[in-house]
Amino acid sequence: MRGRILIMAGSDSGGGAGIQADIKTVTMLGGFAMTAVTALTAQNTLGVQDVMPVPPAFVIAQMRCVMDDLGVDAFKSGMLDRPEVIGAVASVLMTATGIPYVLDPVMVAKGGAALLQDSALSTLKSRLLPLASVLTPNLPEAAALLGRRIDGRADMIAAAHDLLALGPRAVLLKGGHMEGDELVDVLLERGGVAEEFVTRRIHTRHTHGTGCTLASAIATGLGQGMPLRDAVVRARAYVHEAIAGAPGYGAGAGPLDHTAGMPMWGS
Repeated sequence: MRGRILIMAGSDSGGGAGIQADIKTVTMLGGFAMTAVTALTAQNTLGVQDVMPVPPAFVIAQMRCVMDDLGVDAFKSGMLDRPEVIGAVASVLMTATGIPYVLDPVMVAKGGAALLQDSALSTLKSRLLPLASVLTPNLPEAAALLGRRIDGRADMIAAAHDLLALGPRAVLLKGGHMEGDELVDVLLERGGVAEEFVTRRIHTRHTHGTGCTLASAIATGLGQGMPLRDAVVRARAYVHEAIAGAPGYGAGAGPLDHTAGMPMWGS
């Protein structure tokens, strides 16, 4: 199965994150990317300069017209900045039972700009977490969801259990914000045992869009019929290669190379 992936997220004019990174990722992994844009951002590697919101009704319209005609094998959400947009997305997802949904709880851009209003956090927890097949927070996002700090690998496992209790069917807690040469992620599914994935950290400032890329890669795998663990393993390997091949664009947190390790047309 190729995998038809519907992504609800914001647009990144710099091309490194958001809808642009999602489309590249899904395409490079053999899926078919479709989108419902939730916000337009003016941003580059130095940060988000401005945001133009998309009306919630139009977010619903984008989702509905894609679902009614093309069909969907998996959903992925990224930037959902307002309670109204979260509610709009949730209202559609509630009608799509049985289709995998990867929730990346985007809260802050790499440059520090807020991408989730404070008033939207409780709506995200109550409306979307119970619908998620897998939740993919980084450590600051997990800390915001739980209302406490997360320090160390043992605390990550405890946090994964606490996040699972909020409603998703699985959690991939990303440890990229911890110090050290090892990068540790924790995967926990309902009824399962927490599994740690450990890789060697690539020390670079060019990591813009890693969260978007990872979540979309997982969604692609699920949409292609892969078990969650296999989808996570492939997604992490893909992101690692994309970071290693980062082209070095921009004066700030630069984008990944989403084509890394893949054959190119015309080469």
